Amino acid sequence: MTRQAFAALPLAAAALQNLGQLGYVAMTPIQAASLPLSLAGHDLIAQASTGSGKTVAFGLPLVQGLDAGRLAVQALVLCPTRELADQVTQEIRRLARAVDNIKVVTLCGGVALRGQTLSLQHGAHVVVGTPGRILDHLERGSLQLDGVRSLVLDEADRMLDMGFFEDIASVVRRCPAQRQTLLFSATYPEGIDRLAAQFMREPRRVQVESQHDERTIRQLYVEVANAARLAAVGRLLNHFRPESTLAFCNTKQQCRNLVGQLQSQGFSALALYGELEQRERDQVMIQFANRSCSVLVATDVAARGLDVPNLQAVINVDVSPDPEVHVHRIGRTGRAGAEGLALTLASMDEMGYVGRIEQMQGRESEWLPLDTVPPAGQKPLRAPMATLQIVGGRKEKIRAGDVLGALTGEAGFAKEQIGKINVNEFSTYVAVEAGIADEAVRRLSAGRIKGRSVKVRRLELE
Repeated sequence: MTRQAFAALPLAAAALQNLGQLGYVAMTPIQAASLPLSLAGHDLIAQASTGSGKTVAFGLPLVQGLDAGRLAVQALVLCPTRELADQVTQEIRRLARAVDNIKVVTLCGGVALRGQTLSLQHGAHVVVGTPGRILDHLERGSLQLDGVRSLVLDEADRMLDMGFFEDIASVVRRCPAQRQTLLFSATYPEGIDRLAAQFMREPRRVQVESQHDERTIRQLYVEVANAARLAAVGRLLNHFRPESTLAFCNTKQQCRNLVGQLQSQGFSALALYGELEQRERDQVMIQFANRSCSVLVATDVAARGLDVPNLQAVINVDVSPDPEVHVHRIGRTGRAGAEGLALTLASMDEMGYVGRIEQMQGRESEWLPLDTVPPAGQKPLRAPMATLQIVGGRKEKIRAGDVLGALTGEAGFAKEQIGKINVNEFSTYVAVEAGIADEAVRRLSAGRIKGRSVKVRRLELE
């Protein structure tokens, strides 16, 4: 099927040029279905999964409607988690390059209110955040929404699952009645209709199939005894040897137990669950995304809004009782035509859950006998990169180019040895080849970034 070009949309030349520079030429199905309606000013309910290109689908009309000369909050995006809010903020900033001096502020829990309040005092065109923290700022008077023209509810079903209906309603009531509202959701629970009825004006509705093609995902089920479940994970990882794996557990205790076992076997593994402090969550996500950690073990709540490019495998350590959650889990691999692997461990008392998944997918399960998987063999596949933390970030005016310049200049490393660089408010994280990590710490500590000495340490997998 031929995909429609962005050039077919009523966009300014500068916006089209920016899209081309970002590598966006042809629209994904959700973009092609929704953008003509949203750019025409209609309210919209769009069903689309994570990874379908939905951020561009709502980000383009949002940016298009901004008045750069008026420093007031003109667009608000509500997200279920900080991880998703951070991703959305980054994408909107990229889309806004075609417009001069657009300021985007992220407001989420787990970060001190004072710094966010100072950012708001300096003005913002777009606010992206979680409902609870947005409400905090509204009640303190540090955020005003009377100038909002565009309201986006991203992953609305997840926000409803997390009990945010009343918070969302309270925030929306603070926005002007004359605005455009765009609601994006992977599923269509009852609460969506309640939101639409209360807060949307004759919304158009579009729905597209999931971006991932099940034919590109190899799904295998492995029968295990409960006592052997965690040991089976390491055995499967050693056999299939994926470079990046997202392993789902139904409880945070199972996450902790599995990470402890994998680390003792030599795997680069980290856990992500709801009770981690925000700083810890940020560091875990940065290390997984920059290939310093090869196995991320997470609960469903912690992984909401998490979209990792080039994810090679998903392992369901426990079967989800909800078949929709199962499909959402495995759909994180096998994206954009790439092949993916989905392994599901199931004990006898979980076979009923497997039956529900088969019924929903309309296919029988393919089973892999565990005794056909060698119990031992090659050494565990280690992560190719390591992450260095530099004390200092945006507050010290540090940019990614400054860090890259220090490593490839005075420190003497090759550009190919340096990976992803994340500049946060107070810290900067840079991925380097694992073999040079300790030397990179030594050389950066002895040198300077932007003319200043900096403190550097290597993040260890704990």
